[in-house]
Amino acid sequence: MKEFVISEVKAETAILVGLITQHQDEAKTKEYLDELEFLAETAGAVCVKRFTQRVAGPSQVTYVGKGKLEEIKQYIKQEEDNEREIGMVIFDDELSAKQMRNIEAELKVKILDRTSLILDIFAMRAQTANAKTQVELAQYRYMLPRLTRLWTHLERQGGGSGSGGGKGSVGLRGPGETQLEMDRRIILQRITLLKQRLVEIDRQKTTQRKNRGRLIRVALVGYTNVGKSTLMNLLSKSEVFAENKLFATLDTTVRKVVVDNLPFLLADTVGFIRKLPTDLVDSFKSTLDEVREADLLVHVVDISHPDFEEQIDVVNNTLKELGAADKPMMLLFNKIDAYTWVEKEADDLTPMKKENISLEELQKTWMARSGEDTMFVSAREKTNINLLRDTLYKKVRQLHVQKYPYNDFLYDIEEEEEMKSEE
Repeated sequence: MKEFVISEVKAETAILVGLITQHQDEAKTKEYLDELEFLAETAGAVCVKRFTQRVAGPSQVTYVGKGKLEEIKQYIKQEEDNEREIGMVIFDDELSAKQMRNIEAELKVKILDRTSLILDIFAMRAQTANAKTQVELAQYRYMLPRLTRLWTHLERQGGGSGSGGGKGSVGLRGPGETQLEMDRRIILQRITLLKQRLVEIDRQKTTQRKNRGRLIRVALVGYTNVGKSTLMNLLSKSEVFAENKLFATLDTTVRKVVVDNLPFLLADTVGFIRKLPTDLVDSFKSTLDEVREADLLVHVVDISHPDFEEQIDVVNNTLKELGAADKPMMLLFNKIDAYTWVEKEADDLTPMKKENISLEELQKTWMARSGEDTMFVSAREKTNINLLRDTLYKKVRQLHVQKYPYNDFLYDIEEEEEMKSEE
């Protein structure tokens, strides 16, 4: 039976496929495919071609229309004739078992969708037993309704004896169907075992959280690859793995941070992404509990990304799904050093676009909208990091006094200095 967790990185060539619909214009489709390409590169693939089609909605049979599928097929054949083999075709939306089977039968190459690609990256990134268990559970849940693809090589072996002979005859099932039922049963048993294991992990993590003492918990949340781990390293003076790739962090890292006289816990969580598979959200419940139980959320945003506003919406919607949208929150715009804009000519009377807004104008807009809960920093250049520490101190102290009014270690620095001077 197929192993799902171990995933080797291979420099395969890939084709990307997306749709332009009434709900997703051409610019949006391009942006989604840019992100899909980044995902593919993170998984170790090299994207050589993109195909898009303008349709009302995805085909239930082959996702794209027959003509577009034939165009993709001809391109793959042409590349093979030129000794440039195409390793896979990646679709920007989740495919059903039927779509996957039909597309694979036509194109004769490996077919992936956005969900399976994300799962593959998670499998590659998983380091701890906790993360590996969560990823394996999500992969089995994804593969369960798609098992028929794994056993198509047995379809031509018909039923055993008796009249009718074929596998469609009553009481005469072919070995492919028998193997499929056995595999389904094994996977269901494995899912049950993994769920039990995660319940135990969740129980252990809950105990660990209870043993952390009377400290305020702050969680860094945000879209993937916005710089949460780099900020974590700066604030906690630790070495959390940070890389310019998607989903560099899978396991929640918690560090004790002390600012002046105030200790608190800072958690770096897994990044969110558009169309995040539901199975992953369910499987990573124990990891995302750090978000649910946080006293303060610091929503980190990559301000240099051309569509950071939609990324903010994606994170806010995911937080709603987790039941954490009503928590106190800071909006932290990172990567101000990478922000670029195009100044309009004085005689240009066309409407101003997003790329024409300067960083100063953007800061004024968001500060007016969110007030003092909004900050602009650069983790790479360490710009405004001291200001961030001061702001965090004020917010955490305020929460600490409310939650633990009689905690002994929280004291006034000025009072202590006065006592020392009197001695």
